[in-house]
Amino acid sequence: MLVLENVSLSIQRVPILRDVSLEIPTGTSCGLIGRNGAGKTSLMRSIMGVLPAEKGSIRFNSTDLLAAKGHERAALGIGYLPEDRRLVPNFTVEENILVPLWATNNADRQRLKWVYDLMPEIGRFAERKALTLSGGQQKLVALARALVAGKNLLLLDEPFEGVAPALAARLMEVIGDLRSEKLTVLVSESDYSHSEKVVDRVYTIERGQISLMTNQKVA
Repeated sequence: MLVLENVSLSIQRVPILRDVSLEIPTGTSCGLIGRNGAGKTSLMRSIMGVLPAEKGSIRFNSTDLLAAKGHERAALGIGYLPEDRRLVPNFTVEENILVPLWATNNADRQRLKWVYDLMPEIGRFAERKALTLSGGQQKLVALARALVAGKNLLLLDEPFEGVAPALAARLMEVIGDLRSEKLTVLVSESDYSHSEKVVDRVYTIERGQISLMTNQKVA
């Protein structure tokens, strides 16, 4: 279970998150909906330890994430797809996917095989350099990298943004398939056009404040 309680943070003294609280039960997929600049990416980065929270608490299962070092997230089974993908251009697709395993000294490649089984199209261009891929294909690779690490929790920041409709549909299909894996998932989006089909509950964020939408089915 992921729990944020009264999390606040500022960037260059400008308040970005204001007493944010949310709860995602284990095995639940949640949407985080808000316009550009509402605080979605900052919330994701605070969970990942990229942006330090000024107050509040962030806990994943029994771990205090605010006390954990940033690189320890992968060892906790947390995967992260940043909005801007952050692939290494000169690495191959497979090398990019394997980065979390290298970072945690994990030699078990069974998770990689599982990702290829889940997304066979990734395996077909595994030896291509990341810089040769389209933006949509890079999103798929970034999702695959997140899945290699994210055995327990996935944070997907704007996975559908800038992606052609066919690839957006493919991303939705993959995210929907993850329900059978009992993963905890938080996916952000600027509107509710894609995530409605793949999440159990939805939080909205506006000016750094968050609320739970009530006109939805909650698992």
